[in-house]
Amino acid sequence: LVQNAAARILTKTRKYDHITPVLSELLTPYTPARPLRSLDAALLVIPSINKKSLGFRAFACRAPYLWNTLPLHVKEASSDEIFKSRLKTHLYSLFYSLP
Repeated sequence: LVQNAAARILTKTRKYDHITPVLSELLTPYTPARPLRSLDAALLVIPSINKKSLGFRAFACRAPYLWNTLPLHVKEASSDEIFKSRLKTHLYSLFYSLP
């Protein structure tokens, strides 16, 4: 609920409008022009931006960047619950492996 509300604020949509189609317009799957190993990596296209400081903070740029940094086993989860569990495990391992 909180993520949907935040997405509605960012995209300036009304409270009862569906947010999923709006978000899917902002995120484009990466499809290479020729067969590459990254074809099966479930990557998203990071749009080019003019200003590195503010533009990279935009959802359309930052979300694909963060998604692309996730391990493949997290991205390929078969359900939301499995995805959340694997994501938490991944984030905890990143946090606790720091020196």
